[in-house]
Amino acid sequence: MKVIAATRNAHKLAELSRILEPMGYQVVSQEEVCPGFEVEEDGTTFLENARKKAVEIFRRTGMPTIADDSGLCVDALEGAPGVFSARYADDEGAFHDDKANNQKLLRKLGDLPMERRTAHFVSAISFVLGEGDIVECEGTCEGHIAFSQVGDNGFGYDPLFLVEGGSFASLPGEEKDRISHRGNALRTLRELLLARQK
Repeated sequence: MKVIAATRNAHKLAELSRILEPMGYQVVSQEEVCPGFEVEEDGTTFLENARKKAVEIFRRTGMPTIADDSGLCVDALEGAPGVFSARYADDEGAFHDDKANNQKLLRKLGDLPMERRTAHFVSAISFVLGEGDIVECEGTCEGHIAFSQVGDNGFGYDPLFLVEGGSFASLPGEEKDRISHRGNALRTLRELLLARQK
């Protein structure tokens, strides 16, 4: 089945494709079918943002559309950066700048010891099927925030997010997919879709 991935983030598109294609989905980018179109992510939850993106692209194209909204939630910061993870450093004039977001997070945590640097990634998935039905789910991954960036094979907060084996940015793509919030969410989605076929 051909599906649109409702994202303009090339890193996220590659990750979604890598996980979805073995499940039998041919992923096409939002940019291929709706060039230049942007959906405002102004929801108050990850799932609201994912649903808004998926529904808007589906309405424009009539094609099955999958959207993910994801972010980092840091316990010592009461869940911040939260739903606005990708825009965490906005007040410092650095919209969607991974380096600025990471530096701001490190400053906020200061010298907190590792045991107090617990965090989790969340991925909310909204999949609008060809007939307009919506299937939704979430996935999480628990970890800690590093004291400095580790690895360069990732994006967003990946270089700061430590799991067993290293940071997300130090793991090979397939290993990250096996344990990541997005990988967990998409495996749940697959189970939900299989259950609908029974």
